[in-house]
Amino acid sequence: MSTTQLCFVVLGAPIAGACLVAALRGRLCEKIAVVFSFGTLIAGLFAIRAFITGQVIPTGFEVELSRLPWLPATRNFLGFLLDPLTALMLLVITLIGFLVVLYSVNYMSPNNAEHPTTDGKGRYYFWMLFFIGSMVGVALSPNFFQLFIFWELTTLCSWALISQYQDEEKAVRAGYKALIMTHVGGLFLMTAIVLVFINTRSFEFTALNLLPDGLKNTVILLIMVAAWAKAAQVPFYTWLPDAMEAPTPVSAYLHGAAMVKAGIYLVARTVVSAYSIDYSLGLVLAIMAMLTLAVGVFLFFFQDDLKRLLALSTITHLAYILLAFALYIFGSYTAFTGGLLHIAAHATGKGLLFLSVGALSYFTGTRKMSELRGALTRFPIIALGFFIGAFTVTGVPPFAGFWSKFYIITGALSLGGVGSLFGVLLLLESVVAFGWFLWVGQKIFLGEPSPAVARAHGDAPAITIVLVVLMILCLVIPVIALPIIQWIR
Repeated sequence: MSTTQLCFVVLGAPIAGACLVAALRGRLCEKIAVVFSFGTLIAGLFAIRAFITGQVIPTGFEVELSRLPWLPATRNFLGFLLDPLTALMLLVITLIGFLVVLYSVNYMSPNNAEHPTTDGKGRYYFWMLFFIGSMVGVALSPNFFQLFIFWELTTLCSWALISQYQDEEKAVRAGYKALIMTHVGGLFLMTAIVLVFINTRSFEFTALNLLPDGLKNTVILLIMVAAWAKAAQVPFYTWLPDAMEAPTPVSAYLHGAAMVKAGIYLVARTVVSAYSIDYSLGLVLAIMAMLTLAVGVFLFFFQDDLKRLLALSTITHLAYILLAFALYIFGSYTAFTGGLLHIAAHATGKGLLFLSVGALSYFTGTRKMSELRGALTRFPIIALGFFIGAFTVTGVPPFAGFWSKFYIITGALSLGGVGSLFGVLLLLESVVAFGWFLWVGQKIFLGEPSPAVARAHGDAPAITIVLVVLMILCLVIPVIALPIIQWIR
C-alpha cells in the first residue's frame, strides 16, 4: 500500500466508522468504534514508519483546480502533507484516540456510578470517531484552506461531545460556550487565510513568506489569536474548565490529543513554515504563555473538582509548549524540540491522569477531592496511574515530561537574558505543580476509605488495560517521538 493510500485510510477509517454507527442507529456501536479506531491507529503507524524509513516524499496526492476562477491556480490545493510534524501529530491523535475509545467500552455503560449510560451511546461514538477523523484531517492538511475546514469540524465535534449529557443544563451550556469561544478563534484564522490568499493567490503554508513584513506580522498575530482560543489560553481559557461536564474519555481526548492540540499544531506549523518571524511576535507569544501559566497555577488552589484541576493543568502545559515555540523564534532549537516532545509527553501523562480520575468516578460516583479518601487500598492500579501521570506532567525523571521540560528549560537558559528569566519561572512552576499534585494524590489515596470509596464495587477490564498501556507510554514515548522530531527544522 502506498503512503497516499495509507493517508486515505488514516483519514477515512474513523469517518467511515462514524457513518456506519449512524447507519446502524447505534447498534454494535462499541465494536465498530473499537475496530475502526484501531484500524486508524495501525494505518497511522504504518504511514509514520514509511516516512521515517524514507519511503515517501513530503506531499501526497495533488489536485489542480485552476479551471474554477474563484479558486487559486495552484498545485496541492487538496491533498495530503506527510512530514515530520504531521507524523508526530498522527502518533498522538491515533494512539490516544484508540485508547480513549477502548476505555469508553466500560465507561459508557450502566455500571458507571457517576453517569450510568443506557442510551446515547450511538451519538457518543459517532462524534468520537468523527472527532478523530477531523483531527487527522487537521494534521494531514497541505495548506491553510484544507486545514481550516477540519479545524472548524473539530469545533463542531467538541461541542457535540461536551454536550453529551443533554439532560444536564451545565453540559449543554458548556458545549455552547466551547463552540462560541473556539469559533471566535476560527474567525481570526479565516481572516488570516483570506489576507494570505488575497496578497499571494495561494493557500500554501509557505505563502506567509511572500507577504510584506508588516502584513506578515499581522497575519501571524491573527493566527496566534486563533491558536489561543483553540488552546484555551488567556483570555479564552474559561471554556476549558467548563468543558469538564463532558464524559471523562472526551475530556482525556480533548485535552490530550485533540481540539486544544489543534491550536498548538497551528502555531508549530506556522513557525516551521515561516522562514523568519519578527522577535516582537515571539515576545508577545512568550508573555501570553507566561500570563496563562500564572493564571492556571493560581487557580489550582481553588478547585475541589479533580477534572477542573486537570483542565487548569492542561492550560498551563499548553502554555509551556507555546513558550517553547516563542523561544524557537528567539533562536533556541533545543527549546523547540522540547515543546514538540511535550506534545506527546503531555498527551500520555494528562490522558493517564484524566482516565485515572474517570476510573475513580466510575467506581465511586464522585470526582470531588472532598469526598475521596483512602482509594489506594481499593484501587491500587488507579492510584499508580494517577501518580505516574502526575509525575509525567510535572517533570519527574525518568518519565516523559522530565525530558521535554529538560529541553525547554535548557533551551531557555541557554539564551540568557529574558530567556533565563523564563527558564527560572518554568522551574518554579514545576516545583509548585509537583507539590500540589503530590498533596492531592495523598489526600484522595491515603488514609481510611471515605464512604464513597468504601461502597465502590465492580470491575472494568478495558479501563484497567488502557491505564496500564498509558503508564508504559509515559516511560517510552520519548523513544518513539524523538526520532520523528529530529527531522523537524
